[in-house]
Amino acid sequence: MSGTNAASGAAPCRFAHYFVICGIDTETGLEPDELAALYQWLEADRQGRDPDTAAAGENFEQSPLKRTFKSKVLAHYPENVEWNPFDQDAVNMLCMPKGLSFRTQADSREPQFHSFLITREDGSRTYGFVHTFYEEVTSPQICSAMQTLYQMHQAENPSSATPSSSSSSSMDSLASSLDEADSPSSSSCRSAACGGYDASRDTLYVSKALCLITPMPFMHGCRRFLSQMHRAVTAASPPPLPLESYVHNILYEVPLPPPGRSLKFHGVYEPIVCQRPGPGELPLADFPLGQTFTLLGVENLVQLFNCTLLEMQILLYSQDYQRLMTVAEGITTLLFPFQWQHVYVPILPASLLHFLDAPVPYLMGLQSKEGTDRSKLELPQEANLCFVDIDNHCIELPEDFPQFPNKPEFIQELSEVLLRYGISPVGGAPPTSVPTTTTTPGSVSTRHPGLKSQQALRELEDDGRNGNLGGEQLAVLELLQGNATLERLQALAKRTGVRVEALRGVGGEGEGQGGRTAVEEEELRNAKLNVQLREVFASRFTTMFADYEAFVIQSAPDLESWLTNREQMHNFDKASFLSDQPEPYLPFLSHFIETQMFATFIDNKIMSQWEEKEPLLRVFDGRIDKARLYNVRAPSLRSSNYQRCTVLKESAQAIEQRLMKIDHTAIHPHLLDMKIGQGKYEQGFFPKLQSDVLSVGPTNNNRWSSRTATAQRRKDRHRQQTEHLTLDNDLKEKYMQEARSLGKNLRQPKLSDLSPAVIAQTNWKFVEGLLKECRMKTKRMLVEKMGREAVELGHGEANITGLEENTLIASLCDLLERIWSHGLQVKQGKSALWSHLLHYQAREEKLEQQQAESPVSNGPERRKSESSIGMPSLRASVMQDMRHIQSMGEIKTDVGRARAWIRLSLEKKLLSQHLKQLLTRQALTKKLYKRYAFLRCEEEKEQFLFHLLSLNTVDYFCFTSVFTTIMIPYRAVIIPIKKLSNAMTTSNPWVCVSGELGDSGVRQITKNILEMTFDSAFRPHTHIDAMFKCQNLGKLTTVQLGHDNSGLLAKWLVDCVMVRNEITGHTYKFPCGRWLGKGVDDGSLERVLIGELALPNADEDFGRGCRTPDMQHSPGQTRRVSITSMGGRGYKPTSAQIQEAIGEAVNSICKHFHKPEKERGSLTILLCGEVGLVGALELFFHNGFKSARLFQKTVFVWDFVEKAVAYMESADQMGDMQETAEPLGLTCVSLCHYVSAINSSPRNIGKDGKFQLLVCLGARDRLLIQWLPLLVECPVIQRMYEESALLRDRTTVNALIAVLQTLHDFPITLEASLVKGIDL
Repeated sequence: MSGTNAASGAAPCRFAHYFVICGIDTETGLEPDELAALYQWLEADRQGRDPDTAAAGENFEQSPLKRTFKSKVLAHYPENVEWNPFDQDAVNMLCMPKGLSFRTQADSREPQFHSFLITREDGSRTYGFVHTFYEEVTSPQICSAMQTLYQMHQAENPSSATPSSSSSSSMDSLASSLDEADSPSSSSCRSAACGGYDASRDTLYVSKALCLITPMPFMHGCRRFLSQMHRAVTAASPPPLPLESYVHNILYEVPLPPPGRSLKFHGVYEPIVCQRPGPGELPLADFPLGQTFTLLGVENLVQLFNCTLLEMQILLYSQDYQRLMTVAEGITTLLFPFQWQHVYVPILPASLLHFLDAPVPYLMGLQSKEGTDRSKLELPQEANLCFVDIDNHCIELPEDFPQFPNKPEFIQELSEVLLRYGISPVGGAPPTSVPTTTTTPGSVSTRHPGLKSQQALRELEDDGRNGNLGGEQLAVLELLQGNATLERLQALAKRTGVRVEALRGVGGEGEGQGGRTAVEEEELRNAKLNVQLREVFASRFTTMFADYEAFVIQSAPDLESWLTNREQMHNFDKASFLSDQPEPYLPFLSHFIETQMFATFIDNKIMSQWEEKEPLLRVFDGRIDKARLYNVRAPSLRSSNYQRCTVLKESAQAIEQRLMKIDHTAIHPHLLDMKIGQGKYEQGFFPKLQSDVLSVGPTNNNRWSSRTATAQRRKDRHRQQTEHLTLDNDLKEKYMQEARSLGKNLRQPKLSDLSPAVIAQTNWKFVEGLLKECRMKTKRMLVEKMGREAVELGHGEANITGLEENTLIASLCDLLERIWSHGLQVKQGKSALWSHLLHYQAREEKLEQQQAESPVSNGPERRKSESSIGMPSLRASVMQDMRHIQSMGEIKTDVGRARAWIRLSLEKKLLSQHLKQLLTRQALTKKLYKRYAFLRCEEEKEQFLFHLLSLNTVDYFCFTSVFTTIMIPYRAVIIPIKKLSNAMTTSNPWVCVSGELGDSGVRQITKNILEMTFDSAFRPHTHIDAMFKCQNLGKLTTVQLGHDNSGLLAKWLVDCVMVRNEITGHTYKFPCGRWLGKGVDDGSLERVLIGELALPNADEDFGRGCRTPDMQHSPGQTRRVSITSMGGRGYKPTSAQIQEAIGEAVNSICKHFHKPEKERGSLTILLCGEVGLVGALELFFHNGFKSARLFQKTVFVWDFVEKAVAYMESADQMGDMQETAEPLGLTCVSLCHYVSAINSSPRNIGKDGKFQLLVCLGARDRLLIQWLPLLVECPVIQRMYEESALLRDRTTVNALIAVLQTLHDFPITLEASLVKGIDL
């Protein structure tokens, strides 16, 4: 008993936890694989057939040698380990993912190696390493059962001399019991029977697996130990000790190497060395990264890495299990300091294929079968899928995702590291060398190394590969270059065919430099390459997140309150962080900081103030501190210059020193106290081991176990103390599970219980998770958007950028795609949502056709929209928006169309309504989706639509701002003042509409489209209605409206112009309230009007109380009137109000320039809008203006400016100005020049328009503050202004100049519509 305790007591420090043997159970005989039957049931269900009939009965179509039979765990030692309970079903399934496979003497029986991992519910991992070989079947019952099965197969398929093809199901290949790749000879005919079996003639072999289960991924060490165990069984002479000695040794006597140390232990024939990184180094990763780069190439691997960081769905696809594992582990290793937080199954057993339906990010590996066509592989969802075809060295990427920062320089640096180790950065070459005698399936095993070396030299002579040689070829080259004798020998070799590699053996069998074997050299090379590649990746994150700590928000006083309020808290100041980053990094970073892995990283950072730091975080923070020490430059000076990794040499040296100088040596295997005569050696057969000696560890007489026991006691004491101090662990775990969103609790599907009930429960978890994710995303979008709107209303600071908004919308599109692909019956196209919309469209068009044929009327007439008299209402329909998207030639894919449709619906505030409409066709939803699908869970669906409805409370321009090059139809309606006589005009009107992205050009409007409409009180109104099509103008800012003054009724009193984007439905109102015509008002024939987004109808408007604040528009009739009438209208602003208005206007312009460039909006509004600079200065100039009517003619401010300029010009001619200071003289010239340029402009913009233009040009060219003193000094002012006027008060004018001075810091640019026709 004490032995058992000792063994388990030391288990956390043990190198291996279990030794497992899987294979055929001769007592139960041949059993069809239940998992394969379950798979058939699931597959039938997926295809809509009756699952029960599909799974019933044996499958006699396939040859029994190709069928799946049930494997079992034949033995595992010890029985159980306390902190790593043995999961028999999972281990059996992962040791033999295809079940048992049978071979005859005619087939290839090369041993295979693969690894796997099991992720427990708390996220911790256990690794398994498996060596599979073929053992002769000695049981006559099994041989005769196989014979019988083969005869039945022949009776069912008399024509099948060749192995039958797999069934029609595209996924069937994935569950194939026999991987064709395992047998290179399968292309040629196997035997006379070609895949047949005859007991009298053939020898039958069955697969058996030896497996080590370890707490850490010491892949090379385990691989070598297992292959030596197999060698001991197949060797001609028995091993030095019974096999039990070696198994007992690795289970109980080999410890884990301490951090930063190396350890040597002994296999059957050779010693094995492994090393573990120190506390400040990158964590252990023993899977060969070089192989991952060789398989995929640098370019593809960086793209895959990027997709992983952005938490897309990633599916790896290969015939070889070990390749799946190598790529999966390689990619997750490179994420340091972040960790993959979602479903992670590097080897997906056939019975778990339904997990590909998971509507969450995942990283899974799927085994392919030789000859399977990728195009026939139907995957449930592909809109956000990165598909990695490892064997064909290619990847299929999702559409539209941001690139990794500095990607070209990053690829360049990685390529240089690979080339130093002789690996080509372009993928597709087989790995340059195979470390053990077993060949990995699918890799090219070279039987003639001599040919390879000759080819290398030939290629070098011809410069066929520009000097980029593979590792082995490079080694040959170095060997030759360093030795003159060998160079002469090479010439001989060409003539005689001597192999260069044979010369290597002269120095001694397999010895490398320093007395190490070739295998050890290979391992050292792999370890050095691994660490250098990882350092390059880690260095990118150290650079990008060098000052992340400054943006972590530490808001909770203690751990418990933080965990309780985790969801409500903002843990990271995203907006400030992004504003501090170089521009080129923003697209990637704004997506990345929204991921679960980044959120968890920040959570760990916050929790580290109360608990011990998470190991990866500790290493990362240490690196940042070290970088700060060496980097004297202030970290705030962010630049997008690429910084190369500086620690490549040191990192490789640390590993080399550990492997050269062994720190610890484990106890040698020794004879155990065993019964003699049991487990007798029999060549080719793995013996039955004595379980009594393997179920308990050694007694506490060795130093290692007593040391670990003491350490364990110390640890227990420490744990008890911390438990008193901190929160109860179970409670903490519960909070953490809830705190982190979906994916945590589904990181690893349960492999043990796969009943349909469990599958249903898993799907239910997915449904709940999707709903929660929808709630979180819509809430985040609202909070961020309203934060910015609050700023526009004058509260606080903005905290969202357009980039961030775009990221949130892209992630909403992704969520909708995942919801629509959950529980699909049959997949059509890459976008499940667009596929559903197309089905809906087909049905609706059919119904429309039927209604058109029937004589029934098509419903009521479309009513006029009352919020905008004269603007016919737009019908809001799913079909209409689909047609808009389908007519956009710029979008080429279904995924792109679905995203455009979501953006358009969101901008129109119809997303929830449209999706509700789509889902009301229940017959269609039932046809397309299985019962468990999210879209068929009524209550969740209602809540989901409600969450989306909340997005209607804010304004998005996510369609207009993204699709900037599309052609959009616009409707412009010119509405005159309601007296009919004023509304008529005989002249030819024209408009020019401008927006943030450009203008429409001048559009002439034919006179005969004057329409008459009636409002709700049946009062008649006339308006001019015109349609035109032009490239997307973005948000509309100004309309130029004018006419040519022809005909008798050339004077025109216009109330406003309405312009509507016919795709998005956004309607802009441009108030005017002024005359256009000679001899009336200010004599203007054209006006520039500033617009605002018009409110939707009251009945359509949801949540008007918190909509986006209105934009300012062009001043209406009440203010922009002649000076004489302003005095008589009763409202005269006080001098304090005027000064405040100027201050506000200037302040708004300053704020405008302090926003990020993409967030600024329209400067025209701030200059010429209702509370703009021009209006405020106009009030200043109106104050105290003498309002005499000279012969009933109205006087304007422009009249004063013109008179002042005329006086200056005449004074200049008379020589009065000669005495003035030089700068003043120049200023006088500039004012006269600008005024005459405005007056001589071909445009008829009227006197108020001219004053507006003078202010805008003066602000742009920084001349306003120089012109003001000239106007004040001019004697004209005494005739036209009263004594009390602001313009005649020196102190006030000086204060105004000081305020306007602040505008000199900003580069003011004017919209083309304002300065058209002005020649300076």
